[in-house]
Amino acid sequence: MTDHDDGIAVLAKQGSITFVGNVVNGVLGFAIVMLMTRFVSPSVYGLFVLATSVVLFMQVFANLGLPLAIDYFVPQYLDDDEPGKAKGVIVQVTTAVLVSATVVSIALTVGASTVSGLFREPSLAVALVLLSVAIPMLAIYNVLLTSYYSIKKLQYRVLVRDLVRPVVRFVATLGLLLAGFGLLGLVGGYVVGLLVAITVGAIVFLYRAWSIVSADLEFVPSRPLFTYSVPLAMTSVVYVLMGHVDYFVLGFFLNSGDVGIYRVGYMVGSALVIIFSSLAPVFKPLIAETREDTDLVEQRFRVAARWIAGFTIPIAITLSLGASSYLAVLYTPQYAEASAVVALLCVAFLFNVTFGGPDGTLLQGMGYSRVVFLNTSVLFGANFVVSIALVPIFGIEGAAIGSATALVLVGVLTIGELYYLDGVHTFTRDFAKVVLAGAPATIAGLPVVAFVASDVVVVVVLPIIVTLVYLLSLVVTDAFTDADARMISAFAPNVRTWLPAGLLGR
Repeated sequence: MTDHDDGIAVLAKQGSITFVGNVVNGVLGFAIVMLMTRFVSPSVYGLFVLATSVVLFMQVFANLGLPLAIDYFVPQYLDDDEPGKAKGVIVQVTTAVLVSATVVSIALTVGASTVSGLFREPSLAVALVLLSVAIPMLAIYNVLLTSYYSIKKLQYRVLVRDLVRPVVRFVATLGLLLAGFGLLGLVGGYVVGLLVAITVGAIVFLYRAWSIVSADLEFVPSRPLFTYSVPLAMTSVVYVLMGHVDYFVLGFFLNSGDVGIYRVGYMVGSALVIIFSSLAPVFKPLIAETREDTDLVEQRFRVAARWIAGFTIPIAITLSLGASSYLAVLYTPQYAEASAVVALLCVAFLFNVTFGGPDGTLLQGMGYSRVVFLNTSVLFGANFVVSIALVPIFGIEGAAIGSATALVLVGVLTIGELYYLDGVHTFTRDFAKVVLAGAPATIAGLPVVAFVASDVVVVVVLPIIVTLVYLLSLVVTDAFTDADARMISAFAPNVRTWLPAGLLGR
C-alpha cells in the first residue's frame, strides 16, 4: 500500500474547491426556492417541479449517457500523453448528444398535452413546451461539466455550475416574478440561467483547456464509448426516475401543492449529498486511473468514506432534529409539514453516500458500469413499489419512506459488491470512531429542540451544539489519522499544527 498517496492531495485540493462551490450553489439554490415559495403558491411551485422533472427525465434519453464516458476515457488518454484522442472523445460525444437531444426536444413539444393530461394539470403543457428548449442545452451543459472533471480542474465547474448559473437564474427569476409572470417567470429564469452558464462555460473551457482544444483531432473507436456509456445511460434513466418518481407518484395520486411541499422537504434532506458531491467528481477519475491497484483503490476509498461520513453526520443530525424549525424559518410555516420527510431522507442519504453514493461513483471508476445499472434498477424499483403502495395511505411521508428504503438497500448492495468483486471495504476502527461520535452529538442536540420554543433560536443554536460536541468526541477518541493530516495539509498547511499531537505520529 502506498504510504504517501499523491491522490489524497488531489482529492483534498479539488474536493475543497468543489465543496466551496457546492456550499455557494446550495445557498443560492435555497435562496431561489425561498424566492419561489414566497412569490407563488405551493400548487404553482409544484407545477414547476413536475415540469422540470419531466424535462430532466427526457434529457437522460437525450444524452445517451455519453458525457459519463468523458471523465472515464479522457483522463486515461491524457495520462498516456494522447491529447488528440482526448479531444476526439469530447468532440464525438458532443456531436452525438446534440443530435439526440434535438430529437427528444421535438418529441416532448409534440407530446406536452398528453403528459399534462396524465397529471390532470392543463397548465403543465405550456411549461413543458417552453422548457423543451432546455433539453439540448442541458446536454451541452453536462458535456462541459464532465470535461472539467476529466482534467481535474473543478474550479471551472464551480464557476459555471455553482456561481454563474444560480446567480443569473436568481436574478432573472426575481425580475420575472416581480413583473408578475408567475409560472412563466419560474420557467424563464431556469432557461436564462442555463443559457448564460453554457456560454461562459464554453469560453472558459476553450481558454483553459487549450492543450486539448489545440491538439490534432484523433477520432477514437466509438464502440468502447458506447459499451461503457450505454449501461450508465440506462443507469441514468433509472436514477433520474428515482430522483423524480416521488414527484410523479405524488402528482398522480395527490395534487401539485403536495408536490411543492414534498420538493422542499426533499431538497433540505438531500443537502447531505453536498460533501459526497464535492469529492465524487475528482474521486472517480482518481479511481479510474489506478483501478488495477486494488490496495491503492481501497486506501483512497477509506479516506474518502471517512471524510464524507465525518462531515455529513453533523449535518444529518442537525437537519433531522431541527427539520420543522428549518422548514418554517427558511420557507413558510406551511412547509413544516415536510419535517418527517427531511428526517427520513437524512438517515437514508447519510448511509448511502458513505458507501459509494447514490450514483455508484466508486463502482463507475472501477469500470463496473453494469453493476451500477443493476443497483440503480433496484434503487428505482424499490422506491417505485414502496411509494405506489404508501403514498395513497401516508401521503408525502409515504414517498419519503420509498426513497429512504431504496437508498439504504442500494447502500447495502454496494458494500457487498465492493467486497465480493475486489475485497474492498471501509469497516475499520478509525471509521467506527467517526460514526460513533454522532451518538453524543445527537444526545446533546435533543434538549435544544425539546425545550427551545423559538424556531429562529433552534436554527442558530442547534448546529453549533451538534458540531462542537461531535468534534470534541473525535478528539477524545483520537479519531484523526495521518491520512487525515495529509488531506488537511493539502489545502490548509497551517491547520495541521493545530491538530492533536497524537495525530502526527499515526
